Amino acid sequence: FAEFVQARINDHFFYLRLYSAGVSAQLTNTRLRRNTSVGTPFWMAPEVIACEQQLDSTYDARCDVWSLGITAIELGDGDPPLSDLHPMRALFKIPRNPPPTLHQPELWSHDFNDFISRCLIKDFELRPNVLDLLQHVFIKQTVGREKILQKQLIELTDLNQHERIHTKKGGHLKMQSAADEVEDLATLEALDENIVTEQLQSRYSRDQIYTYVGDILIAVNPFRKMEIYTPQHTKMYIGAKRTANPPHIFAVADIAYQSVVSYNTDQCVVISGESGAGKTESAHLLVQQLTVLGKANNRTLQEKILLVNSLVEAFGNACTAINDNSSRFGKYLEMKFTCGGTVVGAKICEYLLEKSRVIHQAVGERNFHIFYYVYAGLADRKKLAHYKLSDSKTPKYVDRLESLCRRRPDIVSNAFYKEQFDAVEQCFKVIGFTLEELGSVYSTLAAILNSGDIEFSAVASEHQTDKSNITNMSALENVASLLRIRSDELQEALTSHCVVARGETIVRPNTVEKAVEVRDAMGKALYGRLFSWIVNRINVLLRPDSQEAEKGLNIGILDIFGFENFKKNSFEQLCINIANEQIQFYFNQHIFAWEQDEYLNEEVDARMIEYEDNRPLLDLFLQKPMGMLSLLDEESRFPQATDQTLVEKFEDNLKTKSFWRPKRVDLGFGIHHYAGKVIYNAAGFLSKNRETLPADIILLLRSSENELIRKLVTHPLTKTGKEATLLLSGFCGVFSPDVWCQPSALGLNAPYHPRETTNMKTQTVASYFRYSLMDLLSKMVAGQPHFVRCIKPNNDRQANKFDREKVLVQLRYTGVLETAKIRRQGYSHRILFANFIKRYYLLAFNAHEEPPVTPETCAAIMEKARLENWAMGKTKVFLKYYHVEHLNLMVQLTTQRIVLLQACVRGWLGARRYRRILKEREQSALVLQSAYRGHKVRRKVADDKSKTKFEAFVVQFQAGEEN
Repeated sequence: FAEFVQARINDHFFYLRLYSAGVSAQLTNTRLRRNTSVGTPFWMAPEVIACEQQLDSTYDARCDVWSLGITAIELGDGDPPLSDLHPMRALFKIPRNPPPTLHQPELWSHDFNDFISRCLIKDFELRPNVLDLLQHVFIKQTVGREKILQKQLIELTDLNQHERIHTKKGGHLKMQSAADEVEDLATLEALDENIVTEQLQSRYSRDQIYTYVGDILIAVNPFRKMEIYTPQHTKMYIGAKRTANPPHIFAVADIAYQSVVSYNTDQCVVISGESGAGKTESAHLLVQQLTVLGKANNRTLQEKILLVNSLVEAFGNACTAINDNSSRFGKYLEMKFTCGGTVVGAKICEYLLEKSRVIHQAVGERNFHIFYYVYAGLADRKKLAHYKLSDSKTPKYVDRLESLCRRRPDIVSNAFYKEQFDAVEQCFKVIGFTLEELGSVYSTLAAILNSGDIEFSAVASEHQTDKSNITNMSALENVASLLRIRSDELQEALTSHCVVARGETIVRPNTVEKAVEVRDAMGKALYGRLFSWIVNRINVLLRPDSQEAEKGLNIGILDIFGFENFKKNSFEQLCINIANEQIQFYFNQHIFAWEQDEYLNEEVDARMIEYEDNRPLLDLFLQKPMGMLSLLDEESRFPQATDQTLVEKFEDNLKTKSFWRPKRVDLGFGIHHYAGKVIYNAAGFLSKNRETLPADIILLLRSSENELIRKLVTHPLTKTGKEATLLLSGFCGVFSPDVWCQPSALGLNAPYHPRETTNMKTQTVASYFRYSLMDLLSKMVAGQPHFVRCIKPNNDRQANKFDREKVLVQLRYTGVLETAKIRRQGYSHRILFANFIKRYYLLAFNAHEEPPVTPETCAAIMEKARLENWAMGKTKVFLKYYHVEHLNLMVQLTTQRIVLLQACVRGWLGARRYRRILKEREQSALVLQSAYRGHKVRRKVADDKSKTKFEAFVVQFQAGEEN
């Protein structure tokens, strides 16, 4: 009963404080933002916060009612809600949390609780205004008791404050753990592996898969669909301050876009991580958000850009042992923008396609997705027979290892494959492929599948020379029919080859092994060239309409295969992991090395951060002439070399702790990568590296009646899908785009027979791989980078499972801990004085002023912006990542104010001009009216005079007649 009485007294105190403090006003009409009291952050209504982020949001006087409710809670609990958080964090929480309530509502009366709930309705359009609240029973019962309540209110406030202090001294702070959770690891007071891992695990358990490390985003794969990519989320991250919303991939897209518009420089988003960490999905989401930000001129362009990813991934992605949708090529997507920020086109550069997957897949893995989609889709439409495919026996290229691994679902009856086939076909049509071209694509894919079923047998000739013969002519005829070439000529090209000796062409038979190599090389070559042709067509269809737009600004998105470590690692895994080493080196250079070099050059006092430099490992792979790839090329040039001699050459020449030979592993060697130790099996390294397509096959395919096939072998394409006028001589290795072994491919127009080029020195896969890697790196360096680090939480691809050891290993080799330290202690943005003043002079100087390019000018700007912890170098300003965000936001607000002022002035000038025009019109009307009236009077007078004269003449005439 005592508690009840005290609660009733406490209830009465509330109204007096509201009444005397004047928090609200009794408004009878809505005046929108101009005459409202929005309060400090903890009292700020959700709609007020939204207005700072969403230009189309608004609020009115009812935001004061929210302040009343928060004040009521403060009176009851001693603190407003969220008071234990930083004010900026509170601003973030208020729109997202449910309406706050009293900490112990049972201690307070029903009327008081009801009053608070009425005040704290999040939708302000449903919230009552102040006049309505005055009729609430809780308010009406206090009328006439103001002075008594005021005295009691003071006593209760003192008591409440004393109890609050006592509670804190007792250590009873329930919110401590929640307050310790951060969205930016660089803000942690203590930094070690366990704390960082705990932060990620805690956030992951609450479906918060994104976390910042300064300006770098960590994305932990949830392995399930998340409801955080809706149109509402898209709007939240458009032009918003980074700290205003939770970490998100959309925020990275917005930062890259705003940088393009603000700085007029190209941007690059580098997505890295293990295979299965979610890189491809992250790339999808970036493209999705950038198309919204870019506001494409027409919806068709926007749809095409979004469809590009799905189409290319159908041809370039496959199921591996650790990832159901693994990228088996490097994709660099450039989205093109005008200087005003409108997206006008896109271009894809494809690198290092793993074409060996076409003819061989490891145990438990699959071929490229498109083969399964097409096979199931054609079966569903009863068209398998048209493309020479059987509905009862699947081709070996997609079913060769069926007996060696778990039984896969039947391809023909797989509903998912059929759906994907329809989706891919729709992509083709939307992007602009004709039905005839679609048929040619299906024919080419079907020919590749059928070619895998061609079998050979050995035939001993009278000269004891091994020969080969085709045992199943039906498969050969199917391939020839689909490629629109003669079957006898195809048989000859597969079972024999030509050698030029002393000016004579000698035809020699192929062994079974050689015939199989030629067959597989043809399948890989056709697939690789088809992939490049599709990329070329996409680039033509998505390029900007005008040359001016094509010279605009780019945002590049790199999505490349992740680091791989299987039970058996071959040449493909070596190339993939070297590419990941190069990307890791680029990350290290940008985050650590270049930044610390800047400190030394600019004489800025900054603590040096130690990090794991993988430059020695890159030298091990790429250095000439004693690097691993150079040694591989050298050994590939010796006809008698074997994979065993290759491994021995590695062991003799690669004297480094990162390379070793494991015991009891034939043809094995180990590499200590930045991501851990990997043991490779060198079996097949030499054949994969020096593999070429015989000229006989090229000549035969050129005679095809299928226009697409002729295009693929007649017009060489670069890896970016453009026709090449000068390409290196022929090879179609495991990663290369098919550069055909022909004189025209070298830019030569001499009428040589293709057979004559077979003795030319061919380029190896390793040398082309090195070239492609450098080309990719040059594109990345050209733009300002943004990094997304994808983390794989477990190896089982299970949702809600967080393997601490697995994550910790990834955090170590990706340098997340070092990154957090350098982002906290260092200066991520180093801006030249001239550029800094050009960008931010509006914050401290008038628009018409031209301040001198001096350190003093830069210091004046930063003092005006009230920044701390910045540094001044000899030629550059050194800022932390949050400084730049704060400055950009201030410039944006200043620009908006200038635009508003200009709009007001223009409106005033327009109104004054209009009034002047109206006055001039009135004056003109008076002049016209005066002139017209004068003219009318003069005309009337003249008419009267004429009439008088005429009458006098008539009288005179009549008088004359009478006489």
